[in-house]
Amino acid sequence: MLKKAKAEMGTGAAPRSGDLAKMVRDSSHQIWLAGLGAFARAQAEGTKVFETLVKHGEHLERKTRQAASDTAAAARGAAKATAKEMQDMAGGTWDKLEQVFEDRVARALSKLGIFTQNDVQRLAVRVDELSAAVNRLLKSTGGTSKAGGTPGFKPVKKPAAKKSAAKGARKPPSAPKSARRQSA
Repeated sequence: MLKKAKAEMGTGAAPRSGDLAKMVRDSSHQIWLAGLGAFARAQAEGTKVFETLVKHGEHLERKTRQAASDTAAAARGAAKATAKEMQDMAGGTWDKLEQVFEDRVARALSKLGIFTQNDVQRLAVRVDELSAAVNRLLKSTGGTSKAGGTPGFKPVKKPAAKKSAAKGARKPPSAPKSARRQSA
């Protein structure tokens, strides 16, 4: 519009004030209409753009939640693995501590000349072996305890040997010297 007014002025004809006012008014009116048209178009397409943005936002939110869920699951798995490692390490440490304690107690009892359960079990096995040997000897000489062999002698029945329930049972320490002298 402004160019049109300048072009008319440049032709040498002086525009009248009424024409100039009309041209400014027409130009202003066209600018106003262009603004209204832009507003209407933005409003119509703005709804479409808004809906598109909402769809993109929903998609992005799903992806973000899935990524967060995956990360949380991985962190949970790593925490469980670390906890299991720590538990295994602590369990192994307690087992070692228990074994050290048992060894020290066994050494102390041995130094004091106190028999351990393993010593008593070995002696019971030895007594059973000797009883079996005596019974064999009595049978081979023809005397039986039932038929009036040695008076007051009864063969000893072999008791069931108890198995050690402890894992990795180790060889018991030998009997103290005082016990060896008494059995000889």
